[in-house]
Amino acid sequence: MKITLFCTSMLMLVGGCSENAAVTDNISLQEVVAEAPAMEEIATNVDDKAYSGNTGTADTEYRQMVIKNANLAFETEGLEATAKRINAVAQKFGAQLQSDSENNNGYSLSRTLVLRIPGNKFDLFIDEVAKGVTYFDRKEISAQDVTEEYVDLDARIKAKKTLEARYLELLKKANKVSEMLEIEKELSAIREEIEAQEGRLRYLKSRVAMSTVVIEFYKHTEQQAGATVSYGSKMWNAIKSGFNGISTFFIGVLYLWPFILIFVIVFILIRRRMRKKSNKI
Repeated sequence: MKITLFCTSMLMLVGGCSENAAVTDNISLQEVVAEAPAMEEIATNVDDKAYSGNTGTADTEYRQMVIKNANLAFETEGLEATAKRINAVAQKFGAQLQSDSENNNGYSLSRTLVLRIPGNKFDLFIDEVAKGVTYFDRKEISAQDVTEEYVDLDARIKAKKTLEARYLELLKKANKVSEMLEIEKELSAIREEIEAQEGRLRYLKSRVAMSTVVIEFYKHTEQQAGATVSYGSKMWNAIKSGFNGISTFFIGVLYLWPFILIFVIVFILIRRRMRKKSNKI
C-alpha cells in the first residue's frame, strides 16, 4: 500500500513539473511577441540618451560637421589662361574637377568649372583663386552645420542595431512558425531603416569631406564692347530676320491646317445654301 502511494505521488510530481515546464515555454514564446513592440520605445530612449548634450559620458566624441559651398563669377581677359591657373590651384590642393563647360551667347564667352575641394583646404583654395581677380561679379560662400543631424543619425543607427540584435535573440527562442514570421518581418523593416540612415550618413560625410565650388569666368566679345557694324551688315541682318519671320509664320500656319480645312468646308457649304435660296427666289 505504501509503495502504491509513493508511486502515485511521484507520478503526480512529474506531471506537475511537466505542466510547469510547458507553462514556462508558453510564457517565453509570448514574450517573443509581447516584447517586440516595446523595443521601439527602447530604441527611442536610446536615441534621446545618445544626443542629450552630455558629451562627457558619451562613448564617441563628435567634431563639428560643416558643409561648405562657394559660387564665384568674374571677368577675365583670357579664358584659357584663367582655366589653366585654376586647374593648377586645384591640383595643388587636391581638388577634383567634376565638370567643365563653355558658352557663347553672342555677347560674351564664358566657361564654368565645378570642383570638389577637400573641406580642410576650402578657405585656402578660395583665397588662392581670388588672387588673380580684380573684382567678383558674384561671390557666394555658404556653410551649413549638419552636426546635429549627423549625431542624431549615428545614434539612431546604433539604437536600431541594438534593436536588431535583440530581435535576433528573440528569434532563437521562438518555436512557432507564426512567431518566427512576425519577428522576421520586424527585422526586415529595421534593416531597411538602418540601410537608409547609413546612406544618409555616408552622404553627409562625403559633403563635409569634399566641398563644392562653382567658378564661372567670362570675356566680353568685340560686338558687346561697341565695335562699329557696317550699314551693309545691318541690311543683311534685317533681310535674314525678315526671312526668318516669314518662315516662322508659314510654319505656324501649317500647324493650323486642320482648322483652316474645317473653315473652308463650312464656308463652301454656307455659300451653296445661300445660292440655292437665291435661285428659289
